[in-house]
Amino acid sequence: MGIHYDYKSTKSAKLMEKQAKREKKLAEKKAKRLAKEGAKKDNNKKEKVLDASKPITLDFLTNPNKE
Repeated sequence: MGIHYDYKSTKSAKLMEKQAKREKKLAEKKAKRLAKEGAKKDNNKKEKVLDASKPITLDFLTNPNKE
């Protein structure tokens, strides 16, 4: 009977430990994913600003290799 008594008395503590472990694991995954996305965003940070004095041509819109 001692095992069952111990199980019931420590059940809530074990569940809280499991929940904390699960949340910690998810937080680590999220931090890792955000760090990886942050590195990608830094590389692609250069935004092209259009010059208002130049007209927009069809070649400008359709040529993907032109910088």
